Amino acid sequence: MNRYSLWKYVIIVIALLVGIVYTLPNFYGEAPAVQVSAAKGTVKVDSATQARIEQALAAAHLKPDAIASDGNSIKARFPTPDEQLAAKDVIQKALDPDPNDPGYVVALNLVSRSPAWMASINALPMYLGLDLRGGVHFTLQVDMQAALTQKADSLAGDLRTQLREKDLRYSGIDRSGTMIEASFHDQATLQAATSLIADQFPDLQVADASSGIDNKLDATIKPEAVRRIQEQAIKQNMQTLHNRINELGVAEPVIIQQGLDRIVVELPGVQDTAKAKEILGRTATLQIRMVDEGAAAAAATAGAGMVPFGDERFLDLNGQPIIVKKQVLLTGENLTDAQAGFDSQTQEPAVNLTLDSKGSRIFRDVTRENVGKRMAIILFENGKGQVVTAPVIRTEIGGGRVQISGHMTAADASDTALLLRSGSLAAPMQIIEERTIGPSLGADNIAKGFHSVTWGFAAIVAFMCLYYMMFGVFSSLALTVNLLLVIAVLSMLQATLTLPGIAAMALAIGMAIDSNVLINERVREELRAGASPQAAIHAGYDRAWATILDSNVTTLIVGVALLAFGSGPVRGFAVVHVTGILTSLFSSVFFSRGLVNLWYGRKKRLKKVSIGTVWRPAAEAVAKAK
Repeated sequence: MNRYSLWKYVIIVIALLVGIVYTLPNFYGEAPAVQVSAAKGTVKVDSATQARIEQALAAAHLKPDAIASDGNSIKARFPTPDEQLAAKDVIQKALDPDPNDPGYVVALNLVSRSPAWMASINALPMYLGLDLRGGVHFTLQVDMQAALTQKADSLAGDLRTQLREKDLRYSGIDRSGTMIEASFHDQATLQAATSLIADQFPDLQVADASSGIDNKLDATIKPEAVRRIQEQAIKQNMQTLHNRINELGVAEPVIIQQGLDRIVVELPGVQDTAKAKEILGRTATLQIRMVDEGAAAAAATAGAGMVPFGDERFLDLNGQPIIVKKQVLLTGENLTDAQAGFDSQTQEPAVNLTLDSKGSRIFRDVTRENVGKRMAIILFENGKGQVVTAPVIRTEIGGGRVQISGHMTAADASDTALLLRSGSLAAPMQIIEERTIGPSLGADNIAKGFHSVTWGFAAIVAFMCLYYMMFGVFSSLALTVNLLLVIAVLSMLQATLTLPGIAAMALAIGMAIDSNVLINERVREELRAGASPQAAIHAGYDRAWATILDSNVTTLIVGVALLAFGSGPVRGFAVVHVTGILTSLFSSVFFSRGLVNLWYGRKKRLKKVSIGTVWRPAAEAVAKAK
């Protein structure tokens, strides 16, 4: 009756092993490390960068415990803070010989001491949130009106171009806020323009504003288009912030949307608020210029002459010099989108650019006049420019859609599109709230949270063992497994543990033991009713399961709602809360029953079980009658 199949015990053993392996990294602590990340969008941190770091450290007789790359940064771990500081200076000099033009950010950091074999199976510790590790918190307000105004300007320019191409004469096109006002000489032209807008401008809705002899129409952006523009502005700003925060050397930044027009940025471990604000407010600009391919420019490129008058010298992504003319043909303001794709003819990776109406006209004229010549696309960050690409113009390009291709991989195309698309903010932002949390306060929060969970756990274990005897021991072991699995799942998900998360962990302990209390009391009820010990155990678990499932599902619904609609501390609480509910269903029922079956199930003639005092009301009544 109370026997588990072998496969069920195999599942329990596997769950315990996985839980132990993925929980252990959280107990190894952190070691001082030096983190290297890119200071510019055009700089890559790759295996070549790691080789340079290793060579520099070897030359300085500094031996790191480990060097690892996560794709965006390289971390070198050291045994002591003194070696960490010395290594930072060595790496800084090796990677950035010119302090005025740094290509890399070399920052002090802390990394887990967990062994390499654990990291190889992605057994990593949980991230610590701002309230546990310290750092800075910003709330930024995105100027959505500016994004809509910029879109309206672009649409007004496109409308002028379309009306001229269709030979529809207008007396004026003006923008007032997000509304485009167009005036025409006669009603027939106005009607033709209305039809044109309906066909060519799906984001605009038109209203006739004619009065007397004035033939006017008002075009406004449709509500669904407004929402789409606002969503794109938020997404592009968040992507740009991600790119910029790499410069701060933050390993686990939190960048989330709050409401419709706010972005919350949390940078654990960063204490320099001024530097963080400087990075978040940084501007990046894009310029398109012609490459000078004259003899003097070629000599300057080879290093055999001076840069010709009217030209400038920049480096491309490979570090090769390119001489370009100072005249700026287009800027990033004329670029509306950039996406990676493939050339339709050669199937080579390419970057597809979309220009606004003004940029389309300029680009068409420039490409018509410079077929066979090279055009350079330059990205400026912190006042320093770098050539992203310099393709050859094959033919006149009109229509506002430009394709860059040739000698690039799919990864290069994706990186180039990202640089061009997110080099600058889609809409202005301003910091409306900022907070700084010191590391000592974070350490104090960790200590208090750890003590609260530990003492709460100890008190529950003591009560259960005293009140339910052997069944209390089983319940306490199940509670231990539940806590183990919660930490393991959070580590596997690489969740960020916050102070509300620790509170949710303490709450999960109380909720998990509640399931075992229900089971134990059900077993007691069966024993009071005269059932045999084996039958009481079987019926107790079976009849308690429905109640346990109902109570956990209703609580889980609330947790999922918090997870879906909450943000910041609320979401941190919800993650641990939901995880604790799911793991408790396994530990409190499946695991604890496995222990009970293993202990009592092998006994065929079981006369009694250790579950504390079982009060029998019938026996008490008989005793009183005598």
